[in-house]
Amino acid sequence: MAKQATADLYIWEGMNKQGKRTKGELSGSTIALVKADLRRQGITPLKVKKKPKSLFGAKKKKITASDISVFSRQLATMMSAGVPLVQAFEIVGRGHENPSMQDLIMDVKNTVEGGSSLAEALAKHPFYFDDLYCSLVHAGEQAGILETLLDKIATYKEKVEAIKGKIKKALFYPAAIVVVSFIITAILLIFVIPQFEAMFTSFGGDLPALTKFVVELSKVFQEWWWAIFGALGGAVYVMVQLKKRSKKFNEIIDRAILKLPIIGDIITKATIARFARTLSTMFAAGMPLVEAMETVANASGNYVYTKAILGMKDEVATGQMINVCMKETGLFPNMVVQMLAIGEETGSVDSMLAKVADFYEEEVDNMVDGLSSLLEPLIMAVLGVLIGGLVIAMYLPIFKMGAVV
Repeated sequence: MAKQATADLYIWEGMNKQGKRTKGELSGSTIALVKADLRRQGITPLKVKKKPKSLFGAKKKKITASDISVFSRQLATMMSAGVPLVQAFEIVGRGHENPSMQDLIMDVKNTVEGGSSLAEALAKHPFYFDDLYCSLVHAGEQAGILETLLDKIATYKEKVEAIKGKIKKALFYPAAIVVVSFIITAILLIFVIPQFEAMFTSFGGDLPALTKFVVELSKVFQEWWWAIFGALGGAVYVMVQLKKRSKKFNEIIDRAILKLPIIGDIITKATIARFARTLSTMFAAGMPLVEAMETVANASGNYVYTKAILGMKDEVATGQMINVCMKETGLFPNMVVQMLAIGEETGSVDSMLAKVADFYEEEVDNMVDGLSSLLEPLIMAVLGVLIGGLVIAMYLPIFKMGAVV
């Protein structure tokens, strides 16, 4: 894999076309490239030096998928308006708020100016531009319809990011319940319960079973809190590493997620929407079916579906109809299979898949909104049971003494 060139910020001084002295800042890989860029802008460079990095300066912001989505739409708009590619990169790069994104855009621009195609320039940054993105750009360059495919890519990225946002929203609430409940319970057990325990000791007599249990649990937390939190942190770290490195672990987790009530249904619909949207975009770009399905499999976002789609690809390569292969997996609803079958018969696979994607994206939207409404009272109920249980356990001895008196 080629090493990615990094763009730095340079301070320059020069003479413009009117003979006036001017200065500014410009990003580039080398001083020579910055000087060449200035000359193209009609400026004669007199002094160019790398801008020193402040010791206390803010760190560059991370490039997010949303940044790539916005960049795709801006570039598509510029190209549609007839702006030359290199100039479009210049305008989009200079106007971006994220310095890291500016550097990325300028590096791609410099690579294109060096004689590479746009697809080759983007492929140098696989972390930000995946195989699907590069393949569609390459197809657009080959067919002479780059601006059209850039528009399709922008629409695709916007739709995919929207569905990802919905999934994150759906998964946030259950995670919030677990984390908040654990933190509040730990605080009560470590700091509050010991105060009651000292008071109970002065009472003498036997404590209720629930109170004894809570007191003993508090002692465990007081003595082993570091081990408990360490074990939880270690478990999270191990799971993250397994998620990154183990295909088998990914398959087990993804399969388990699909079986969860409500959440599993949302993930399933979102995965089908992404599958349909990706395949529709690649069909519309004229990509060969077998090649498109391999890219679609990698973009599905769920290992169970990735494995199934790769199996479908192998069957399609032997001449099997895609809707038949899809039905055999047992992972796609009958409506999706039937619509794809109609699309294959009428030669409108891309439009049918786009309709499927629109339908399931709306389904995910509605389900996430419904889940949010359902989880709000559930959060109150879970916290109420946990905290209320601890409070009752602490006051039971007092109630018992009151009854005796």
